[in-house]
Amino acid sequence: MLHIDHSEVRDLLLQGNIGLEKENLRIDAKGNFAQTRDPFPNDPHIVRDFCENQVEINTDVWDSVEGAMEELLSRTNEIKDTLRKLPEPEYLWPFSNPPYIKNEEDVPIARFEGDEASKTEYREYLAKRYGRYKMTLSGIHVNYSFAEALLQRNYEINRKKKATDLSYREYVDRLYLDLAERVVAYGWVVTALTAASPLMDGSYVEKKLYDVDIFPGMASVRCGELGYWNFFTPILNYQSAASYADSIRYYVEHEWLKYPSELYYPVRLKPSGKNTLENLEAHGIDHIELRMVDLNPLEPAGLNAKDVTFIKLFLIWLATLPVLHLKEHEQIQAVQNYKNAAHYDLKTVNIVTPSCGMASVVRAGKKLLSIMRDFYRDYPEEIQEVLAFEEEKLEIPEKRYAWIVRKEYANGYVKKGLQLAVEEGRQ
Repeated sequence: MLHIDHSEVRDLLLQGNIGLEKENLRIDAKGNFAQTRDPFPNDPHIVRDFCENQVEINTDVWDSVEGAMEELLSRTNEIKDTLRKLPEPEYLWPFSNPPYIKNEEDVPIARFEGDEASKTEYREYLAKRYGRYKMTLSGIHVNYSFAEALLQRNYEINRKKKATDLSYREYVDRLYLDLAERVVAYGWVVTALTAASPLMDGSYVEKKLYDVDIFPGMASVRCGELGYWNFFTPILNYQSAASYADSIRYYVEHEWLKYPSELYYPVRLKPSGKNTLENLEAHGIDHIELRMVDLNPLEPAGLNAKDVTFIKLFLIWLATLPVLHLKEHEQIQAVQNYKNAAHYDLKTVNIVTPSCGMASVVRAGKKLLSIMRDFYRDYPEEIQEVLAFEEEKLEIPEKRYAWIVRKEYANGYVKKGLQLAVEEGRQ
C-alpha cells in the first residue's frame, strides 16, 4: 500500500501515467456495417479489434489526463475526416451497442494476412464460441501506472521501516496485484458511473427486426449479463505475478480458454511491451487496465475527461487501503457485482462487498464516494468537483449517461444515432 502518512509520498500521489484504448464501428450512410477494408493499415495508433470495421484507437502514454484526452479526440477526428473522404463516405458509430445487423455474415471478421494470419483464425474461433453479434459491442479501456518516483519513494520508506524484504521489482508487482484485487472488489462503481448503452436495435435479438428499439433494462449491455463474459467465472491468484499468470494459464491448459486474451474480465494486469503472460512473469507488472467503460455518445471523443480523472483518483485511493484478499466465493460475488451495477435502475439491485455487506448500488456507491471525498479533502478543489460530478449521478438518476441516452435516442435509436454520426463526421 502507499504510505500517505509520509509527505514525500503525498506530494507525489497524483503523479501517474495514462493510456486510452477506444473501439468504434465503421458504418455506411444507411446505418449498416461498413464492408470495406481497414482504411488505416499502417497506423500503429489505429488498429482493428474483432471486426474488420471495428477501429481501435491506442493513445500514447501520457502523464496527464488532459494529454491522453487531447490525443484521443485528435485521433477520433482524424478517423472521422478520413472516413468522410472515402469514395462512399463512412462514419463512426458513437454507441457501445451496434446499429443494424442483417445476419452473422454482416459482421466482417478482421482479415490479417501473412505472419499475422493467426489473428484472423483466432477471431474465427471467437465467432464460433460467442457469436459474432456479441463481438460488435464496443467500449473503452483505461490503462494506468503510478509514477516511477512515487513507487521508488514508497519502496524506500518500506525498506527503512523494514516492512518488506522484497526486491524493487517484486515490490512493484505486489503493489499492482493488491490494487487489482481491490479493483475486482470495488470497480463495479466505475461501471455504474460510466454506463451509457441502454438501447439496442431489434436486429440484435431477431433477424430483420429493424428500427425497433429494445430496452433490456440495462444501462450497459456489454457489462451486464448479456455482455462480454466467459462461460465460467474465473478465480485468479494474486499472490505473485507468476501465480497470477499461472491462474490464467490454468484455464488455457484445461481448454476453458484458447488464449489468455480470451479472458473477458473487467481488470487486467499488463507488462510493458508485448502483452503476454511470459513477458509479465519475466519483466513484471507495468500497469493496470480497467475495461468496463462504455462509449459515451454525448462526448465528441466518446469519453468524458472527468470520468478518466475519477478512475485515476479511484485507483490512487484504492492503493492506499489495507491488503484485501478475496476468497473464492468473494471473487465470484465481485463479478456478479459488476453485472448488477450495469442495471438501469441502481436503486433496485444490490451488491455485496467485503466492507459494505449487502446494499443497493446507489447506497454502496454513495458511501464509497463519501469516503473518497474525505480522503481527498486537502487536495485541490478540482478533485472535489470531479467527485461531486460523479456523486450527482447517484443522487439524481437523470444525470447518468444511460438515462440521458435513453431519453434522447429512444423511438428511433439507429436513425437518431446515424444522424449524430453524420453530423459529427462533417465537423
